[in-house]
Amino acid sequence: MAKTVADGFFADPRLKEAKKLIQEALKEHQGQITCVKPADPELKESYDQLLKKMAEFRGGALFYNYLGTGIGNGPFVELADGSVKYDFITGIGVHYMGHSHPGVIDAQINGAISNTVMNGHLQQNTDSAKLVEIFSKEACKNGAEVKNVFLTTSGAMANENAFKMIFQKRYPAARFFSFEKCFAGRTLGMAWVTDKAAYRQGLPKTIDVDYIPFYCEADHAGSIKLAVNAMKRSMTRFPGQHAGFIMELIQGENGSWVGNTEYFEALIKVCQENNISVLVDEVQSFARTRDLFSFQYFKLDKHVDIVTVGKNSQVCATLFKDDHKPKPGLMSQTFTGSSSQIAAANFMINEMVTGGYLGENGKIEKLHSHFKGHLERLEKKYPEKVSGPFGIGAMVAMTVFGGDEAKAKSFTMKLFENGVLSFMAGTGPTRVRFLMPIMATNNNHINEVCEIIEKTLNEMT
Repeated sequence: MAKTVADGFFADPRLKEAKKLIQEALKEHQGQITCVKPADPELKESYDQLLKKMAEFRGGALFYNYLGTGIGNGPFVELADGSVKYDFITGIGVHYMGHSHPGVIDAQINGAISNTVMNGHLQQNTDSAKLVEIFSKEACKNGAEVKNVFLTTSGAMANENAFKMIFQKRYPAARFFSFEKCFAGRTLGMAWVTDKAAYRQGLPKTIDVDYIPFYCEADHAGSIKLAVNAMKRSMTRFPGQHAGFIMELIQGENGSWVGNTEYFEALIKVCQENNISVLVDEVQSFARTRDLFSFQYFKLDKHVDIVTVGKNSQVCATLFKDDHKPKPGLMSQTFTGSSSQIAAANFMINEMVTGGYLGENGKIEKLHSHFKGHLERLEKKYPEKVSGPFGIGAMVAMTVFGGDEAKAKSFTMKLFENGVLSFMAGTGPTRVRFLMPIMATNNNHINEVCEIIEKTLNEMT
């Protein structure tokens, strides 16, 4: 069988030896990053100057005083002030593998020594072909038909591409349904889908959206009826004008609110009866439940027309059925991701599928249960300070101090100082949320994080 020059290059024993040396050096230096550590006083002045320059050049300060050094160890990350923190927000859900994961680094090296920095619409390497295949096969394994995959650079762009496909298919319908308090991105188009006025202040109107109340577990039947009636009222007001419904099955930016299969099925039924495409937005929820896709978790495989993924996937994508294929000219992208990203994506998704993370007895469910147990204990011990937990799988949240936004922000800042990265989410109530680096986390890490959470609660007045 004929071999390419690349086959010989990537199998060259010198490369193997070089990667071995890199892994040895990584392991040696990672061994110094094993616990939360305060900042080094000798680095304070230079770090403060670096943060100041960053704020000046980017037009505003960072949310946290976080500038990493480029090395970490699993859930631990080192900052340029010498401090070490638990990263339990993972760049709002991007670093699922934790920091300096040996397998990811190995994959990135393969990408870095390939001939292109970026893969794009006109030129892609074989790793892209592998990636779209695993996306397609895993998405369709239970009967879904979203076998076509278009790679892209961000979750917002994955959604933009999905909207374009739906608008083209459903022309001239030009309205969309979405859920109240949803988040779809901050592009000029997605800013008008995201249900937050501050994100589109001063922007010209792009998309007309009718918002539907999200599922309420405390009123199962009532919330279904409320949502279906809201859809029907909008369709009566704008007959034949709705092209699609973008559904976050788990609302991450709103504070880890979890939907329900019967609720979604009732809304999808209305969509199907009225030629409205069903778009499932999994930019945040992909690989965070016990199924790789959250639409699989909710048993919606036969109902989805388009699915968008991002964050955990490293390279974002829009998956779509044959009947939503775009006409020539609608879709293109100069680059869809770096060669290193694509290599890392292949590693991460294959590891998720084969490494014991999924299923009822997988690592995701076990870590969620352990974290949930700790937060339930804190709720019982400090009922005036904590309620919850909320969320599913790798998405965990709690409400502190009654959901007051200012107090929640103060709590996250204090928690950061004490060594744990979290983030705020939602309004009325505002929650504190965590996105665990599943590939790098164990029960002992969760134990220590929850000790720091409790310490921080006691420091808050």
